[in-house]
Amino acid sequence: MHTTDFILFQIYPYLAGTVFLFGSLVRYDMSQYTWKTNSSQLLNNSMLFQVGSVLFHLGIIFLFFGHLIGLLMPHALYPYFGLTPHSKQLLAMISGGVAGAAALIGASILLYRRLFHRLVRAQSLRGDIFILVLLYVQLVFGLATIPISAQHLDGSEMIALAEWAQHIVTFRPGASAYLAGVYWVFKVHLFLGLTVFLAFPFTRLVHIWSVPYRYVARRYQVVRGHKV
Repeated sequence: MHTTDFILFQIYPYLAGTVFLFGSLVRYDMSQYTWKTNSSQLLNNSMLFQVGSVLFHLGIIFLFFGHLIGLLMPHALYPYFGLTPHSKQLLAMISGGVAGAAALIGASILLYRRLFHRLVRAQSLRGDIFILVLLYVQLVFGLATIPISAQHLDGSEMIALAEWAQHIVTFRPGASAYLAGVYWVFKVHLFLGLTVFLAFPFTRLVHIWSVPYRYVARRYQVVRGHKV
């Protein structure tokens, strides 16, 4: 098990991270015409789809930044935010549970539409379905960690996960050792999360790099009609 943990949680994170970064650069350089979302809104833009899309995207964005901050925040900073390991774990369980449930409902709607709407299915690539299924399963396992976390509210397992993440991003050895006693559901959740990064350059997720931040400060365009 120690060897498996070392491969999956000491070597695999760097493999996934390397593919994530360099794969995105290579795809942008060599296949810019595939750097798009392949939107299917024209094929089906029902109210249910719009609700599902909003729930999914808002939930995923919240979960991404929640995990990023929660895992990488140094433990010494907890008191400055009025947090203890116990309260931080409760905050993560409640907020993550709400956001995860919203994202899972949205993903269910989008996956059903992707698989069972005739026109959308015909336009879908295998990568579109694969990444949506992968994210769906990841959300299921993420929510499955909540009842397990509720059994030990001292924050010890959360601290172990944070230590693992912080050792990985700072290139320190021994990261996988922190996961030795962690429940298997957490390990599957971590592995699937790393796999999302590994698959990222080969799917429609690359359009995340192209979020048009400049439009936030862009002035309104004035469009005037004219008589013919």
